Amino acid sequence: MIGIVAVSHSHTLAHAAAALAGEMLHEQPVRIEIAAGLDEQTFGTDAVAVSEAIAAADSGDGVLVLMDLGSAVLSAELALELLAGDHRVRLCAAPFVEGLIAAAVSAAGGADLDEVAAEASNALVGKQTHLGAGAGAGAGAGAGAGAGAGAGAGAGAGAGSAPGTSEREKVQRAADLAREIEWNGRGFAVAESGPVSRAEFIVDNPHGLHARPAARLVGAVRGLDSSVLLGNLTTGAGPAPASSLSRLAALGALAGHRLEVAATGADAAEAVDRVLALAARHFDEAPGLVAEVAPVARGTGPLPASPGIGIGPSWQLAAARFDTTDFDDPGRAETPAGERRRLDAAISRVRAEIDRLRVTAGTEAGIFAAHQVLLDDTEVLDAVHSRIAAGTGAALAWAGVLDAGAAELDRLPDEYQRARAGDLRAVRDQVLAELTGRATRLVSRAGVLVAADLTPAQAAALNPAQVTGIVLANGSPTAHSAILVRAHGIPAVVGAGTRVLETGAGTTVALDGQTGALVIDPDPEVLAEFTERAVAQQHQRDAALVAAGKPAVTRDGITVHVAANISDLADASAAVRNGADLAGLVRTELLFLGRADAPSIDEQEQAYRALAEALDGRKLILRTLDVGGDKPLPYIEQAPEANPFLGVRGIRLTLARPELLRDQLTAIGRVAADHPVGVMFPMVTQLAELLEARRILSEVVPQNIPLDIGIMVEVPATAAKTAAFADHVDFLSIGTNDLTQYAMAAERGNESLGSLADPLDPGVLHLIDTVSRAATGRARVAVCGEAAADPAAAPVLLGLGVHELSVGPPSIPLVKAAVRELDSTSCRALATRALTCSSAEEVRALIP
Repeated sequence: MIGIVAVSHSHTLAHAAAALAGEMLHEQPVRIEIAAGLDEQTFGTDAVAVSEAIAAADSGDGVLVLMDLGSAVLSAELALELLAGDHRVRLCAAPFVEGLIAAAVSAAGGADLDEVAAEASNALVGKQTHLGAGAGAGAGAGAGAGAGAGAGAGAGAGAGSAPGTSEREKVQRAADLAREIEWNGRGFAVAESGPVSRAEFIVDNPHGLHARPAARLVGAVRGLDSSVLLGNLTTGAGPAPASSLSRLAALGALAGHRLEVAATGADAAEAVDRVLALAARHFDEAPGLVAEVAPVARGTGPLPASPGIGIGPSWQLAAARFDTTDFDDPGRAETPAGERRRLDAAISRVRAEIDRLRVTAGTEAGIFAAHQVLLDDTEVLDAVHSRIAAGTGAALAWAGVLDAGAAELDRLPDEYQRARAGDLRAVRDQVLAELTGRATRLVSRAGVLVAADLTPAQAAALNPAQVTGIVLANGSPTAHSAILVRAHGIPAVVGAGTRVLETGAGTTVALDGQTGALVIDPDPEVLAEFTERAVAQQHQRDAALVAAGKPAVTRDGITVHVAANISDLADASAAVRNGADLAGLVRTELLFLGRADAPSIDEQEQAYRALAEALDGRKLILRTLDVGGDKPLPYIEQAPEANPFLGVRGIRLTLARPELLRDQLTAIGRVAADHPVGVMFPMVTQLAELLEARRILSEVVPQNIPLDIGIMVEVPATAAKTAAFADHVDFLSIGTNDLTQYAMAAERGNESLGSLADPLDPGVLHLIDTVSRAATGRARVAVCGEAAADPAAAPVLLGLGVHELSVGPPSIPLVKAAVRELDSTSCRALATRALTCSSAEEVRALIP
C-alpha cells in the first residue's frame, strides 16, 4: 500500500486534515505522515522533516506528497534531494484537504501510486460539478495526474515497485469490463457479453451521499473482482465508479434522488447486493442522528434523541442550578490549604458516586469513565489549585476553570465535539453540589420532563416507569445524557430552544423521539394522532410482554434460556416482571463501591439472599467481585498502571487479595444452601486462576451444597483455549463487551473507536464459535454482553451454539419474541456464512 505525506505550513491544519481523512477509512490502515509547521505554534515548512516523513511513509509501494502553499512545494522538492535510499515519490498538485481525503480512500482500496495521484487530482470534480465550475479535470481524467516534481528520488527502484501482478490484472479486468457499460443520463445500457448485474435504490440520508456514506460505499465494493458504476437517474449525472470517492461526490446525489448501480465481472451480483444492503442501512449513518427534523410548534427546532412517542403533563427540573455570578459558597475555609482540603473531599465523594453510577449504568458505564478522567485531570487540578493559592474559594476556582474549558469546546465547529462541553459542566456541578451542599439528584415525576439540560448522573437516575418523555432546551443527540436516556427507553428530543422552559407545569406535551416532532399543548386532532402512534408501539411491546413468561422456544423446538443482567433489587423485580428465566449475571461490585471499607460476610449474605428471594426460585448467577481497571476500590491500594484495562482486575485482583474472595464465596455459599445459585469468576485467563479460585471455594463452601460454577470468557486467549477450562466448569458466559474490546484492540469507552466495537465482527464471532465447539457436551454456553440484547445478533449467536442470552430486564420480552421466530437449522446456516464475512457490516447485511 502506498504512503501519503501531508506538507503544510500549519501544524493544526495538517493534523485536522489527516484526522478528517482518517474518518473516511473505516478500519483500513493507510500510513499518513505529517510534516507541518516549524513547531506546534510556528508556521513554516522544513525540508528535513518532509524527507523524514517520506521515508517513514514508504512501505515499498511509493509515496504521494500533498502540499498546501508554494513554499511547501519548494520544501518538498528539496526533501527529494535529501532522501537516502530508493523511494518512488510523487509530488501532487491536488487541493490539500480534498486531495488528502481522496488519496487516502483510494490508497485504502489498494490503488497504486499513479491511480492515487489521479484520484487526488480529481478531488475537486464533485465540488466543481455542484457549483457549475467548468475548470479542472473531468470524468476520466487521470493520465499524468499528480505531475509535479516527477517521480522524485529513486524513481523506478525495486523498493518502489508497483502492486503485485495479480492485483494489477484484476484492476485491468475491471477496466475492460467497465467498457461494457454505457450511461446515457437515463440509465445504463449494458452489452450482452460478460456477467452483469443492475439495480436501483433511493438515497434516504438527509444530507445525501456526502463524504462519509460515499466512503462507506467505496469500502463496500473494495476487493471485488468487478467494475461497479453508479448513475444519478434523478439528475442524469454520471457515471461514477464506486471505487472513487471524488467521482461519487460528482453525482450530486441528494436525499430522495434515485440512483442506478451497474456491475460487470465475476463478483457483479455480490457487488450490487452489497451496495443495496448498504443503502438499506442508510450507509451506516445512525438513523436517530440523521433523521429529518419535523416542523414543530412555537418555531423551535428540536432534534430527535431517543425514539418513541411521549405524551403527558410537563414538569420542570427542580435540581440546583449554579450561577457563579452571584455565588454563595457556604463552608469556605479561611486558608488556601483549607480550601484545598474541601475540594479534595468533594472530589472524593463525587468519585464514589460515579463509581456507583458506573455499575448501574451497565453497557453505558463508559460515559462515567470520562467523568472520572476529568476528576483526575492534572491540568484542570493544577489550574484550580493556582486560583485557590491566589485567594479564590474552592467553589469559584473549580467553576471558573471548568467553565473556561467548556467554553472552548462550545467554539468548536463539530457538533459532536461541542456536545462534550456538557460533560465538563456535569462534573463541575457535581463537585459544586458537594462543596455547597445543594442537591443535584433528580427525583422522577409522572409526565414529560422539561429542562434546560441534564447531566449524565441525572439521566441515569430517571425512572422510565414514571417519565413518559423528555424535552431539553439545550443538549445534543450525541451528549452522554442522551445516550443514557436512550438506554432507559424514554422518548426524548433535545435542542428545542429556551422557549420550551416557559411551558407551564401540567401543560400537555407530545413528542416523537424518532423524528424530533414536538407539540406543546396540542389540539385534539394532533393529540389523537400522537396517541394512536403511541398505542401501536405499546401494543407491540405488550404482546411481547404477555408472552414473556413462556419459554423461548425456536420453531423447531430448541429452548433458549433468556436471563437478566442485574445489579440490585429493583433490577431483580424487573427481571421477574419481564419473564426472565434466571439472573445470568449479578454485578456484585455494587456492594463494594462508594464506601470506606469492604462489606462484611453478613452484609453480603443479606444482599444476595434478598436477590434470590426476589427471583422467586429462579437461579441466581453471582459474578465475584469485578473491580480494578476502570473500577478501582478506594480501600485497596493498587500501584498506578499505565493501562489498567490490561492490569490487575477481576480474578487477578481477588486472588491477590484472597480475603476478599474468601468472604464473598462464604456469603454465596450460605445463600446457595437454600436457593438455586451459581458463581462466576471474571477475567479468567489461566487455568491456574480457576483452579485456585475453586480451591478457595471448596474450603469455605461444603461439598454437599449445590453450586453451579462458571467463568466469564472476556479475553481472546481464554476463548482460544476453552478446551482447557471446559471440564472444570458447568458453564461459560461470554462477555462480548470486553471480548470485543480486547479482540479489536479498541477500548470500549473510547467513542472515537465506536465503529470497532461491534461484537458481530467476524473475528469476535470466530472466538464465540471456538468457545461453543470446545464446550459441546461439556459445559453450557451463555452470552451476557451487549450482543445478547441485539435482535440482529440472536440468530447468529444461536447458530454458533449459544444456549443462553442474558440481557437487561427491559429487553427480555422482545428477545424472547425474536427467538420464537427463529429456526435452529437456518440459524446454523446463517452463522456459517457469517464466519466467512470480512466485517461486521457484511454480517449484519446477511441477517433478514
